[in-house]
Amino acid sequence: MRVNVTVNGETVAADDVWEGESLLYVLRERLGLPGAKNACEQGECGSCTVYLDDTAVCACLVAAGQAEGRTVRTVEGIAGAGALHPIQQAFLEAGAVQCGFCTPGLIVAVHDLLERNPDPSDPDIREALAGNLCRCTGYEHIIAAVKQVAAR
Repeated sequence: MRVNVTVNGETVAADDVWEGESLLYVLRERLGLPGAKNACEQGECGSCTVYLDDTAVCACLVAAGQAEGRTVRTVEGIAGAGALHPIQQAFLEAGAVQCGFCTPGLIVAVHDLLERNPDPSDPDIREALAGNLCRCTGYEHIIAAVKQVAAR
């Protein structure tokens, strides 16, 4: 089947998509957008977090056909052309990026949090990031990055 979707502002079509294929697979393998990571494939780690019609979702849990005619924004669509988004810059400055595997999903989750709550408390931040697993940082630098960007 063909899936027509608007990704990061551009209308695209993915051909020969099979019925059980995930949105994550389509984004990474068919559309060449490697930002969303393939880790658990069970919606537990958050590494594949993207926006689907302005709602943050785990792309591994969304059947590609469910995206037909809808809008997807990936971590690649968060930043402006040639410049880092303030969240990405804060992650770098706070040392919140180590191996980087979880970072794209965390960036989208933080973006979603700050869109809903521009001045989050520590518990708000921890709750918003609860669906994103990181094996490297211990989360303190990530939380510091969120506070840093929220303060701007």
